[in-house]
Amino acid sequence: MKPDTMKILLTGATGGIGAALAARLAEQGARLLLTGRNETRLDRLRDRLTAKGYAVDAVTADLDDPASLERL
Repeated sequence: MKPDTMKILLTGATGGIGAALAARLAEQGARLLLTGRNETRLDRLRDRLTAKGYAVDAVTADLDDPASLERL
């Protein structure tokens, strides 16, 4: 599959590798739902990518927490 036809849930998006992967996938046209535990970094990443016109949503979540999983 090509990224421009994909909708991707990317966990750990606030870390270095996750943020870099999010940027790369967004550049290739993927629609992204980003998650991470650090709300501030997650919001900054989402804002940076949406400012470039990419389709990105973000949900602060800790995947070890059942309540966080419900929000996804």
